[in-house]
Amino acid sequence: MTVKEAMGGLLTVRDVAGVLRISSRQVQKLRASGRIPAPVKLARSTRWRADEIQAWVQAGCPAADEWTARKGAPRG
Repeated sequence: MTVKEAMGGLLTVRDVAGVLRISSRQVQKLRASGRIPAPVKLARSTRWRADEIQAWVQAGCPAADEWTARKGAPRG
């Protein structure tokens, strides 16, 4: 599954796994270890922003803390 195929701009664990070509369990492990961007919590649901996952992959899948620092860095 590509990011563009996901509806509404939010991805489930299964969608992220499809984009990364890994298992849903591995996505959960990446999340627990801080190696993937933080998800958005909607009530009891966990979703990732599709555009953020796409940009994260294009950046080479840096660790979440490095990714957060890159996002916060001034562009210029």
